[in-house]
Amino acid sequence: MIWLEKFILPDGEAEWSIAQKRRAENGGAFGYLENGYPCGLFPQKGLSELDFEPITILYGGNGSGKSTLLHVIAEKLALKRQAPFNGGEMFAPYVGACSARTGFDDEGERVRIPEESRLLASDDVFEYMLAARSRNEQIAENTEHGKEDYAALKYGETIQFRGLENYEDFRMQVLARSKSLSRRKFLHRFAGREVKLNSNGETALEYFEGVLQNDALFLLDEPENSLSPKMQLAVKALIERKARYCGCQFIIATHSPFLLALRSAKIYDLDSAPVALRKWWELENTKTYFSFLYENRHLFRKED
Repeated sequence: MIWLEKFILPDGEAEWSIAQKRRAENGGAFGYLENGYPCGLFPQKGLSELDFEPITILYGGNGSGKSTLLHVIAEKLALKRQAPFNGGEMFAPYVGACSARTGFDDEGERVRIPEESRLLASDDVFEYMLAARSRNEQIAENTEHGKEDYAALKYGETIQFRGLENYEDFRMQVLARSKSLSRRKFLHRFAGREVKLNSNGETALEYFEGVLQNDALFLLDEPENSLSPKMQLAVKALIERKARYCGCQFIIATHSPFLLALRSAKIYDLDSAPVALRKWWELENTKTYFSFLYENRHLFRKED
């Protein structure tokens, strides 16, 4: 499914006009710009528009603009995100000068970007794991207190119901003494249920499986962070499945050779000037991996 068909960036002349307007706002004829970002990034690369497929990849090294493009698109489409993005004084005017065109539904009508669509940054995965660990620590602490309270309520002095002022204590004792409610179930109600955490890679994969809902547009900013090669291949398979069978569209900023090899992905090489479309095996990053492994191929061969 193609939810977003095309995205058009302001050209050099439009960027100049935006900058001039901002300078005037900062002081008239003697105005200044503290930070021109993201102006100047893409005209010099000859990049004025992007056309999207079910899976589109923005490839490039640090400073190539791949993450910037994701944030510009996300802001223009008002996509959900974990944390707001502060791009400086020129970011909002720049986004305002961009334009987007959506795809078509089965009846030939322009679609609307689904509400479930969102941008996922690599930091979101780390924050999920940290939040889950913090929650588990709090639950563990509450559980210890809960064990003491359970024993006191179940075997201690019977609480007489006197009205609203002791209703909660009375209710908790009724629960503790209920034959149908075990101590474990009581503690789950009292303290909550812990989130199961595996390795960082497995937890990250579970996060993606939970957040990538069907029929939506997803912008992924370097999702390979914290993932081993094996887990990257698992995320690759998940993305391919979601794009092929579940009505999802993906725009991904990455330099991972495993994700660059996503089946039928359209790849923009932002390291080239002008920006060019490449196959994943034509990219410098994957060639570097190949050369290193090829030079050491004898180490992978079993001795006769």
